[in-house]
Amino acid sequence: MESMIDNSLAAPSRVVLRRQLNWLGVETVLLAVCFGRPLFDLLKFTFHSDLFSYIPLVPIISAYVVWTERQNISTQVRPCRLGAVIAFIIGAGIAAGWWLGTRAGWNLAQQDYLTLMTLSLVFFFWGACLGLFGTKIMRDAAFPAAFLIFAVPMPTAWVAHIDSFFQITSAWTAQVFFNIAGTPTFRRGLEIDLPGVPALLVGPECSGIHSTIVLFMTSLLGGYLFLRKTWTRATLVLAVIPLAILRNGFRIWVIGELCVHISPSMIDSPIHRKGGPIFFALFLIPFFFLLVFLRKRDLNNSGENVLKV
Repeated sequence: MESMIDNSLAAPSRVVLRRQLNWLGVETVLLAVCFGRPLFDLLKFTFHSDLFSYIPLVPIISAYVVWTERQNISTQVRPCRLGAVIAFIIGAGIAAGWWLGTRAGWNLAQQDYLTLMTLSLVFFFWGACLGLFGTKIMRDAAFPAAFLIFAVPMPTAWVAHIDSFFQITSAWTAQVFFNIAGTPTFRRGLEIDLPGVPALLVGPECSGIHSTIVLFMTSLLGGYLFLRKTWTRATLVLAVIPLAILRNGFRIWVIGELCVHISPSMIDSPIHRKGGPIFFALFLIPFFFLLVFLRKRDLNNSGENVLKV
């Protein structure tokens, strides 16, 4: 009897939800038209950027997560006009700030311009979702909605600071690897002196910021899909930083050892110029084992049965 009542209540909700989804499609098209120029510039930018090439995949990932988790998302539509207005005001304020700034003589880099325009678009989209579905549905879909923030390119200043952090920590970690291996070395800031070869300079391309961002996104996605406890999700995400530093330091150490023991010309070898994906894949192994370990702890703490193979 109760299930019949639930079904009778759920049917109208699904009808309303389907109608709101259709309206969301219309509003998304309108937003795409209004932000057509910035979106076109963003696509061109990502196609020619090694750092932000992942951005076109972000909306697809968010949509996929919503689809896979649709059974866990409420069908109760309760539009939140206040939340929508606030999001619209923030989005309009960002766009207006850029427009007024350019009129006042700002000379923003293209990356910073795309940061502001894309962030404005994301706020407008969040506002549309709040206005159509309400806080209950948006709370259930909070992760895929928040994941859209990765579609916003980081400002140039942020990239510079992150690059600097990983350069310094990677150089220090590489020196530790050299010391463990017994290779004489002397580090001056970002330069590492090795016997018989020119000094190695840990440049911005050695920071591995692109692969680190991708691994950070992967950790958030993996934690959301496979873990349930807050502490296990946080552990997986926080592990990305030391793993990235170890990966960068290990890569520098390998290249340095090849230069010392084989030939200084190894600095121009494919393992240096194009070996990034190899080291990224190598350090996915401990990341995967950490995810498996945390998932088992997650299931054990929740009292669920874990199959042993």
